[in-house]
Amino acid sequence: MTAEESPQGVLLSGEANVAVRIKLERETRGWSTNALSDRLNEAGFDMNPSAVWRIENGKRRINLDEAIGFAEVFGLDLRNLVGPPQLAARARAMELIDAVVDAFRQTQRANTAFTTARDALDAYLAEHPDLRREAEVMVSNAITEVSATHSGTRPSDRE
Repeated sequence: MTAEESPQGVLLSGEANVAVRIKLERETRGWSTNALSDRLNEAGFDMNPSAVWRIENGKRRINLDEAIGFAEVFGLDLRNLVGPPQLAARARAMELIDAVVDAFRQTQRANTAFTTARDALDAYLAEHPDLRREAEVMVSNAITEVSATHSGTRPSDRE
């Protein structure tokens, strides 16, 4: 898997973001570190108030299970918790950014698949030149039809 295909999303930057986000979420809700600790413990994630404070202030690292606990208590997606706080606080922006990046990845995969298929057809037609003209017409017609269907018009509509 390449870096651009990483399932974690392009905006994840790690523990510094999580620390800022935890404090932001806690303060937005008007919770003390004690209240957050209580909620984490009730949800099955053991955490004392001192640990919450140390995480928020970068004095203690957070492990994955703890991050999952914070996300659960705050009602956030884990990816949203670890994203840049200025965007993560706006969950819809994060969702839309992820959707754009996912669509771009799909486009890249589709372009690769198209190139691979086209290369295979070209190699086959090089071995069978008598089929080239008919095959090229079929490909051209099919692509035109798909393009027209995608754009909402059919070839007969343009004539």
